[in-house]
Amino acid sequence: MEETANVLFHIGPLEVTGAVTTTWAIILLLTVISILATRNLKDVPGPLQALAEIAVTRLEKFFAQNLGEKYARKYFSVFATFFIFIIVSNYTGEIPGAGHIVGFSVPSACLSVTAGLAVVAFFTTHTLGIRERGFKEYLLSFTKPVVLLLPITILEQFIRPLSLALRLYGNMYGEELVTENLYRIFAIGMPILMNVLSLIFCFIQAMVFTMLLSIYVAEAVEVEAEE
Repeated sequence: MEETANVLFHIGPLEVTGAVTTTWAIILLLTVISILATRNLKDVPGPLQALAEIAVTRLEKFFAQNLGEKYARKYFSVFATFFIFIIVSNYTGEIPGAGHIVGFSVPSACLSVTAGLAVVAFFTTHTLGIRERGFKEYLLSFTKPVVLLLPITILEQFIRPLSLALRLYGNMYGEELVTENLYRIFAIGMPILMNVLSLIFCFIQAMVFTMLLSIYVAEAVEVEAEE
């Protein structure tokens, strides 16, 4: 497995690594697919549109479990973007020879990428909380149920994104490392088994990240139980 910290080139003072170039490629790929899937929507959908509609329906139901139908529909694009980007990033590690391609690295196995996702998740949570409840009411919510717990409540808000970043990074980096070492030890049979397990594992990690984010947002916007 290639180290994600290898610098390929510089853009001014900024270092561009394999994780960055792979992230750019993923963004470009998802943009093209999105355009192709939505540019000519039909009443009788073609294969790509049908697949997109199934994915949208199932993801919306998944997010609605924590957010309720109102907020799941309202902010679906936010959560779907997180989920799709993370799962595609995870699955790039399943590309044959991925660890030996110059300029290629699994983004979610790089701490800087997962940290970036966590920072975006952090601001997303509080932005939506303020938007739905108002600035003053949202700030006052941190003093409940007891104002003495305010320092702990604030600390928790910063621990959450740290936890999101480290969980995704640790799981994906560990999975990449373990898989590579097992390939070297058991060259026959094990690669097939590990590929199947990796497909499941990568999917679960994307689900966990977005599920936790939906829980944080549900708490921020104060989703009612009846929703």
